[in-house]
Amino acid sequence: MDINTFEAELREAVTGEVDFSARRRAEYSTDASNYRVVPTAVVFPRSGDDVVAVRRICAIHRVPLIGRGAGTSVAGNAIGTGVVIDFSRHMNRIIEIDPQARTARVEPGVILADLNAAAGRYGLRFGPDPSTHTRCTIGGTLGNNACGPRALAYGRAADNVVSMDWLAGDGRRFTVADDLTVVPGLDAFTRTNLATLRLEFGRFSRQVSGYSLEHLLPENGHHLARALVGTEGSCGLMLEATVRLVPRSATPALAVLGYRSMAEAGDDVRNLLHLQPLAMEGMDSRLVDVVRRANGPDAVPPLPAGDGWLFVEMPGETVEEGLTAGRELIAASAALDSVLLPPGPEATALWKIRADGAGLAGRTPSGDQAWPGWEDAAVPPEHLGQYLRDFEALMAAHEVEGLAYGHFGDGCVHIRINMPLEERPHEMRPFILAASDLVQRYEGSPSGEHGDGRARGELLAGMYSPDAIAALAGFKALFDPYNVCNPGIIVDPEPFDENLRRPAAQPLPAIGGFSFAHDGGDLSKSVHRCVGVGKCRADDGFMCPSFQATKDEKDSTRARARVLQELANGSLVQGWDAPEVAESLDLCLSCKACASECPTGIDMAMLKSEALYRKYRGKRRPASHYSLGRLPTLARLASPFAGAINRVTRKRALMRPLMSLAGMDPRRSMTDFARKRFSKLAPTVVEGTAGDLGSIVLWADSFTEYFRPEAGLATIRLLESAGYTVEIAAPGACCGLTLISTGQLDAAKRRLAQTTRHLTPHVAQGKTIVGIEPSCTATLRSDLVELLPDDPDAAALSAATRTIGEVLDDAVRAGWRPPRLDGVQVVAQPHCHHHAVIGYGADRRVLTAAGAELIVVEGCCGLAGNFGMEKGHYELSVKIAEDGVLRVVRDHPEAVVLADGFSCKTQLAQLGDVPSVHLAQLFDQADAVARSSTGAAQRTQN
Repeated sequence: MDINTFEAELREAVTGEVDFSARRRAEYSTDASNYRVVPTAVVFPRSGDDVVAVRRICAIHRVPLIGRGAGTSVAGNAIGTGVVIDFSRHMNRIIEIDPQARTARVEPGVILADLNAAAGRYGLRFGPDPSTHTRCTIGGTLGNNACGPRALAYGRAADNVVSMDWLAGDGRRFTVADDLTVVPGLDAFTRTNLATLRLEFGRFSRQVSGYSLEHLLPENGHHLARALVGTEGSCGLMLEATVRLVPRSATPALAVLGYRSMAEAGDDVRNLLHLQPLAMEGMDSRLVDVVRRANGPDAVPPLPAGDGWLFVEMPGETVEEGLTAGRELIAASAALDSVLLPPGPEATALWKIRADGAGLAGRTPSGDQAWPGWEDAAVPPEHLGQYLRDFEALMAAHEVEGLAYGHFGDGCVHIRINMPLEERPHEMRPFILAASDLVQRYEGSPSGEHGDGRARGELLAGMYSPDAIAALAGFKALFDPYNVCNPGIIVDPEPFDENLRRPAAQPLPAIGGFSFAHDGGDLSKSVHRCVGVGKCRADDGFMCPSFQATKDEKDSTRARARVLQELANGSLVQGWDAPEVAESLDLCLSCKACASECPTGIDMAMLKSEALYRKYRGKRRPASHYSLGRLPTLARLASPFAGAINRVTRKRALMRPLMSLAGMDPRRSMTDFARKRFSKLAPTVVEGTAGDLGSIVLWADSFTEYFRPEAGLATIRLLESAGYTVEIAAPGACCGLTLISTGQLDAAKRRLAQTTRHLTPHVAQGKTIVGIEPSCTATLRSDLVELLPDDPDAAALSAATRTIGEVLDDAVRAGWRPPRLDGVQVVAQPHCHHHAVIGYGADRRVLTAAGAELIVVEGCCGLAGNFGMEKGHYELSVKIAEDGVLRVVRDHPEAVVLADGFSCKTQLAQLGDVPSVHLAQLFDQADAVARSSTGAAQRTQN
């Protein structure tokens, strides 16, 4: 193949984007599996005609064609050496919802949660709901025959498809439904293989391995569309689908049943299925312990006694009906203990643990990385308990472990296992073969939900007879005679231990920047925390703001991790100076949301800082690293001349070229310096009154000291009124945040060492250090110990540092009543680092205790410290703000805007001319705020 001719033909024929770049190929070299296969190119089609054109050109040049949705396939279903077609970016329309027929017509790139939101307006939903529903696409759902918890009631994806617009591998495009005659030879194929199809396919609900050829049988309606569901793009590509919708259960109850073990929970499943639950999920107590360790003890509501649980959702048209069904279930069970919950936040929190299971189970109880590979085997539910016992024994014999969970009502078990892929990848094969033998002894299926892909295709020869294997090949040949479509899976599969990603990566030991202590001092282990679950693509939190703005995989946390993984591999991306690394990390806001929201715990802000450190160490840096990265030093030097400097910086014509030279976007403006530093004002406020709640040390960061002293002064008054004795730390303690975000880690470590020495005497006296600026407080809580891992004083300082919200929350618990904010609507923009490192729970509780009507913005403001000020980031910064906090503020024009973070406050002021207050200022001015809010409400009523 002439690659240049091939590329030219694609670009001429396709209206969507065609990308042959190394960076893009790195991003698509893997999905959520263990495998790495670098594609030739990635195409983002805008229409079915684009896909037809790509197939034609690929067929001419004998280049494989691989369909991809959100890339959350765990078996290597969506990767290959040819052209990867990403349907998610443009072909994502919900064409029609017919509430009378209870159907929806959709393009393959439609996100499942978006379909359910649209169908929900009619009281309907798509039945199967895989845990990745917030980002997976309908194309991937049908491609892998996905199921999810509620497939127990609504069936697999195959059971919910009506028809599809199908592009076969040989170029034919036609509608598939319940007619075999649309494919020449298919009717004869079915008649020839009747006995094999009846005896070997569709033996139980979760037999997903291979193709679902049972749907071709006359007793099953000759349903070709259903037979093509789960073919993983190996028989062609779906360009449009009509799917069945089902009524939403009005008020389901959640019964949680506790057992001595997961195996005993499995034993009880068959005794409960006759009660027709909507979902029946198994959860290991060790997995719940992982959640508590990662997210705090409050992350998990109280659970019944036991080491294994069944989460069972029971239907009901009313709350009482659901609870009655739950009581009947509990009475029929053999559970040790139980909890019954109505619909509400507690039930939602428990389901969230289950939804995050794929990522949370990515670490074993001992902290080892756990991998997919034996991800979702299934057995008939009557065999589940004994299968779990034997599988635990098998893992013990191979000296591996994992945390089991899954769709126990269907007999499907999810687990990730700490196979030693890094050091001893050869140990994977004997374990997988033994596991396959075990599941077959129980008449099960190596795949119960996620398809075969590269992980299980080789195992089909042990599960099916030679006649069945021949039938699989014969079926594919009817659609794809030239083997263009996703070769190497299911039919003539590649060995499951080829093309493994982790063994190919080299160690990247710490060299003086971050310690990566949580990953054994190896940056390579840190970047391989990302296993591709794709939560960074879900629009349901702070992560990932750049992807949410651009919808380009390049700007997701996952894609950045993939590029860094390729750097560790050293073949496609070479060295820290590689342009692919710079392109990939450029639009990362360093918001740290991934560190808390991604179940794998990957911290891209830390990785970006380390990458900049390694790239520029000992070299000349970009101008913004000096102007913004050393802002605290510049502010200290400028402070004596604040008035004169402010007058100069307000002259836009003068400042635009100066800002451009400094690496900043000239459309931005400089924030005024305070005319008097906080440390010059604070002594006039502190009265030294003895507080009942003890003594705290207030630490003024550089932003408070030089730009926003009024927030610090309000903090003093507020904390004293709450019952604390406030001591002001001497000026000069800086967290080095701007040095960290620009990768100047040697300077940051020196600064943090000075700050540690500065504050350690207070900590040694048992005093709490209270920060005013949340990003700086979060730095002492997290980055401090990563940069100074061997300094016990740094560890003690980190543990002693708290936010204002946290100490006020303690005061409320001790009986303090915060100033009243009854009737006051508050739009709160949490700083990203506050949200990610510390959490916003304490602030929520304090504001709620004060009576405020709280609206919390669930996302980044878009400025993110130096990011939004830097040249080249302005448009993205504005879009993130417009889609997030500015939209919320405009929707609530009477609200007080709360922005503790200096960058959040700056973004609101510069882009929306929106005034905002710090938490301390809000309480300090509570009486005036409440009066103003009451007056505004009265004016609105009049």
